[in-house]
Amino acid sequence: MPKANYIRAMRDAMAEEMRRDPTVFLMGEDVRFNMYGSSGGLLEEFGEDRVLDTPASEAGFVGAAAGAAMVGMRPIVDITIAPFVYPAADQIISIIAKSRYLYGGQARVPVVLRCCMLYNGASAAQHSDRPYPMFMNVPGLKIIAPSDAYDAKGLMKAAVRDDDPVMCFEDTTVWGRSMEIPDEEYLIPIGKAAVKREGKDITIFAVAGAVPLAIAAADKLAGEGIDAEVIDPRTLKPLDTAAILASVAKTGRLVVVDPAHRTCSVASEVSAIVAEHGFHYLKAPILRVTTPDIHIPFSPVMEKGLYPTTDRIAEAVRRSMKEDA
Repeated sequence: MPKANYIRAMRDAMAEEMRRDPTVFLMGEDVRFNMYGSSGGLLEEFGEDRVLDTPASEAGFVGAAAGAAMVGMRPIVDITIAPFVYPAADQIISIIAKSRYLYGGQARVPVVLRCCMLYNGASAAQHSDRPYPMFMNVPGLKIIAPSDAYDAKGLMKAAVRDDDPVMCFEDTTVWGRSMEIPDEEYLIPIGKAAVKREGKDITIFAVAGAVPLAIAAADKLAGEGIDAEVIDPRTLKPLDTAAILASVAKTGRLVVVDPAHRTCSVASEVSAIVAEHGFHYLKAPILRVTTPDIHIPFSPVMEKGLYPTTDRIAEAVRRSMKEDA
């Protein structure tokens, strides 16, 4: 199988879906310019009618995408940087997420919104957010957060074919990671988690770019006699609660790793789910490894220690293994 990195996998997923379905098109800021590398060659192959550069007006072009979707198109909207969704929040929350319900199922809004998270790269407070937890609170949206190239391609293709709006939060800390991708077509079902490393002593639930850190921590802990299982949700909404609870039932311990801010995070939601439905499985308190509730500084030295790291994950696991509920 050929190798591809996350960016290439995303590009190939979009190209395959645009070839398959003429109603699929790409729009966003600088997509013709191919600023981040995920739209290379698409303009040449599909032309200006299906690869559209937009003004820097997120509310405008996200609203236009919603209208296009309602009349039968399937837009992929490249929002470029995840915090740029904020100006478009009204369109996403009030129109895109609600229209199918408001019109009694007569309207569909099959929009895919690509939101790239540029944290941990000195992008400062306005460009470093990881805002997926905010949109988990909005009924009507599906949210995916692939952690590797294989999942990125399979989930993106599934998202394009979904009749509901899907937000894709791409973690740029794993954009450059390469892995083998099958030549044959495949889709990954939205809402299905993956066990990225099997283990019996403790569950590490990790989101997006925290997944490879969790796997590295688990490999390190194996040398200390701790056998950790790593769960990658892949989809944040709907969450695969059955997979989470099955793993905790097996291990009896849980560490949740989430690059987002601590309050009202994925880590908070997963912890609540396990406390509510799997408390009887627990041998020790649930622990969270997250980012503190502060704005992200520009200084790389100050920024670097804020997010989950392999060492922070390993230390949380060690603490859990020493405690009893």
